[in-house]
Amino acid sequence: MFVWSKLSAAKWMDAWEERFAGNPNLVIEMVKGGKSIRVRLFCATQKEADAIVAQFGGSVRKMTTAEWDKPVEAPRPVKVRDVFVLTAEKRPKELAALKKANPKREIIVIPPEMAFGTGDHATTSTCLRLLVDVARARKGTDWTVADLGTGTGVLAIAAKKLGAGETFACDFDPFAVAVGIRNIERNGTPDVLMKEQDVLKWKPRKKGYDVVLANLFSTILIEAWPVIAKSLAPGGDLIVSGILATQAWDVFKAAAASGLGFTKVVKKGKWVTAHGGHLADLIAAGN
Repeated sequence: MFVWSKLSAAKWMDAWEERFAGNPNLVIEMVKGGKSIRVRLFCATQKEADAIVAQFGGSVRKMTTAEWDKPVEAPRPVKVRDVFVLTAEKRPKELAALKKANPKREIIVIPPEMAFGTGDHATTSTCLRLLVDVARARKGTDWTVADLGTGTGVLAIAAKKLGAGETFACDFDPFAVAVGIRNIERNGTPDVLMKEQDVLKWKPRKKGYDVVLANLFSTILIEAWPVIAKSLAPGGDLIVSGILATQAWDVFKAAAASGLGFTKVVKKGKWVTAHGGHLADLIAAGN
């Protein structure tokens, strides 16, 4: 048994929780003084721990069995409007029971792995709720989707199940892409196109996408606005999250500089999620 650990600023606690969301072997400890945290993840193999070091830095040490902490309770299923239930459960019997208890909702299975977006974090769950609203407004049309920073692939998967046509998903993290591919197959949406791609270097297609989803950190969003603006088709819906409330003003100001604006902003805890589009379209619509 091995443990990966890393010191980090306390302000990034939510970000680390989201990065390893649902993993029962994650432990975050506040360091004395309150300005720093120690993030630890217990791993069954050194290869798993070394992979995390390669991605995030930190250190790894071998543990004795006696040191292994009890895992915390797995995340509960997350209900999204009257449409979905997101669960980490994979066992057929338990899944059948969950389906029986929610006969009108579709089950999406997202096991906790080394990727963003299991559904239990405020950013992902709010994006999903806004996506359901957008899908209802677009019902009966052939709408396309780009999910930037897809993580587990949950937003792209949900979009396909909501009736989206061509759906593109990407992430710069090869581990996330591997997880996403497993999840799109697991959930019966194999026609989602999943690629390893840095959004800052992405060249979107000229006609853009009708719906663009970007659950990214504030610093990345600010840099990515010009690319995101090009990726959004005229009249398109833009849903963004991963924004700390303390950074929202800077993020939205930078978005406006790229011709993007937002008509709905949802704050949940420390996090902000927003729905909008091209400023020209919003002004024309009287928003």
